[in-house]
Order: sequence, then structure tokens, then C-alpha cells
Amino acid sequence: MAPEITPRPEKDRLLRGPLLVRGHDEGEGGSTFDQRLLELGADHDWKHADPWRILRIQSEFVSGFDALTDLPKAVTVFGSARLNEGTPEYEMSRQVGEALVNNGYAVITGGGPGLMEGPNRGAYEAGGLSVGLGIELPHEQSLNAWVDLGLNFRYFFVRKTMFLKYSQAFVTLPGGFGTLDELFEVLCMVQTGKVTNYPIVLMGTEFWSGLVDWLESQLKAKGLISPKDMDLFLVTDSVDEAIAHIVDAHKVLSDGRLSCKTAKDHE
Repeated sequence: MAPEITPRPEKDRLLRGPLLVRGHDEGEGGSTFDQRLLELGADHDWKHADPWRILRIQSEFVSGFDALTDLPKAVTVFGSARLNEGTPEYEMSRQVGEALVNNGYAVITGGGPGLMEGPNRGAYEAGGLSVGLGIELPHEQSLNAWVDLGLNFRYFFVRKTMFLKYSQAFVTLPGGFGTLDELFEVLCMVQTGKVTNYPIVLMGTEFWSGLVDWLESQLKAKGLISPKDMDLFLVTDSVDEAIAHIVDAHKVLSDGRLSCKTAKDHE
């Protein structure tokens, strides 16, 4: 059993892309690589800078693919960085990480504090593989200390690709704009068939009920989504139900692939 410790990230250690640096020198006015890529400057320096950025973006994809290519089956858990240890949501997130490991999954999170730390901690304490995919932010300190395999990205879109490419299910805990962005990214990719119809779970019925009601009354009722799109996710308060939903969905997917393979063998 892993030792019972409570690691605390050092607040003066900052991530700059894949680099971990000490001190408070923000450099380049405290902006991030994403910001400098997306904001068009007043002069023409972008003509010279953007081609080099392409190589940096390419290197992030290569590094991510190289580090994660041998990852076992995994589930990504999204959630707020602002709900920390001592909250019911943190304890639930920790239980999610533990339960996923106990059912044979690696756990992937955004690598930060709060409801990203909780699943990493649960996975670590259960003896499983705990993965953190961090992002460069103006005030981000470090990947949380419960991460076994950690990568830090400069660009959100590269990081999102890694979540989608290396996960077979997604659990979304309460969170803010970042969590909603990740949730709707996954829903859109599954809805449009860009990724396999992997299970998506929303943890916390009270938290998600308003959003679900809005999806029903506005998007579904006005024909902006198909009625079956409301079946793309499960809303629950039960960790056991969430994990069972994922396991059962994967069994159906596996049986379907086996049936297709068997049919080809008899052609």
C-alpha cells in the first residue's frame, strides 16, 4: 500500500511548456504560448514567428504520442482545480480514481490541483497508473504530486488531442469553463463520429441538473440535437454506477468488434 502522504506543490515553481522553472520571472509579459499564437500583433513579426511555432507544435504532438503510445486502457477524469481536499467533490473524485484502477484502467487528468489531483491520488493509492496532462497557464504551479507519468503542454489543442486519443471513457466532475469546454469537446466528437462512441459520465446530479434540463428544453426541444444525443452521457451520484456504466459499455464495444471479426473470418 502506498504511504499516506499529503504532498504540497511548491508555489514558486512554474511550468513553461515542458519546463519546470523556479522563481517568479514570467517572461514575455506573463503571456502564454497559446496567447502569443492566437493574438495577432500590430506588426509583421508573426510572419517570422509562426513558421517556427509550427515546429514547436509538431514537437508537442511527437512528445505526447511517444510518451503515451504504450498506455494501457485509460479513462480521463475532468474537473475543477478549485475544489480541493476537504470538499465532498474531492473525496468523490478520489473514489473515482481508485475505482477505475480497481477495474483495470489507468487514470488520466489535467494534472492540476483540486478535482484533477483527487483522481490521480485515488489511482496512485490504489497502485494503478496515474497520468497528468498539464497545460501552461499564467498562474499554474506544477503538476500535482500524485502523477506517475506527467506531460506539460503549451497548446490546449495538442493537449485535447491526447485526452481524446488515449482515453476509452470520460468522467466529468463539477467544474467551470475549462471543464465545460472539455465536456462539450468530447460530446461533439462522439456525436459526430470523430471518435468511437465511448461512455461519458457526469458525476453530481444536483450540479449537472440545470445543464441537462437546458439541453432538453432548448437543444432537444428545438431540434438542435437529436433525441438520441441525450443518451450520450450518464448523470449519476454513484461511483459504482459510473464505473459499471463504463465497464458495460466497453464490454458491448468489445463484443461488437469480436462479432465483426468473426463475420470476416467466415466470408
